[in-house]
Amino acid sequence: MTNLEDHRWLETSVYGGSWPAPPDPQDDWLTCAEHRVRDWPGTVHQEFPLAGRMVGRAPVRPGTDPQGLVHGTVDDLARARLLAALAEALPGAVLATEVEKLYRHGDDAERRGVLRALPDLPDSVRRLGLELVADGLRTNDPRLVAAAMGPFAARHLDQAQWRHGVLKCLFTGVPLAAVAELVARTDSELLRMARDLAAERRAAGREVDPDLRALLGMGVLLALVPPRPQECRS
Repeated sequence: MTNLEDHRWLETSVYGGSWPAPPDPQDDWLTCAEHRVRDWPGTVHQEFPLAGRMVGRAPVRPGTDPQGLVHGTVDDLARARLLAALAEALPGAVLATEVEKLYRHGDDAERRGVLRALPDLPDSVRRLGLELVADGLRTNDPRLVAAAMGPFAARHLDQAQWRHGVLKCLFTGVPLAAVAELVARTDSELLRMARDLAAERRAAGREVDPDLRALLGMGVLLALVPPRPQECRS
């Protein structure tokens, strides 16, 4: 028989049960929300959607990144902290299930929060993380595409998937500064694809944007260093 004292997350995550009292508006909401999620993991499904309203949706660096595509937004950071608290409270398989629910049932801001939190979650979420990154890259929402191409993608996407993500950034207007480890992972095949894209745009009478020109210029850098073996990061 399951002992709820040893598995307190079951009481709210699976079996239902009573919820803790709502926070005092004068409290530091995020700190209190982290404590609630650690003690009562099921409350993450209440706290996660509230983050934007409680901490705001401003970009972290409004002067240089006004849309929050590169460095994210303050509610992204808040949601990452909530998921870190959740990871402390739940065993691996259950954590992946709860994270998937937050992504699948969330709005675009909540999905972005999950994607930006992936690098800080344990390896038990890696397979799910790859599925969620692929889902984010299938959209045409620049915020989701940017969030999908963060450090988790740089560590775990194979080279073909990663190249696809870089091109998706170029097509959707996401600055390449949002792509983690861009210089380290750029290879001759990505540069060939970039040259083809630039040729298509010139043939159509369209401007080649600065990010695409900068990527093409990386060919000079690659010529100065020895090639490295292809790596599979799946």
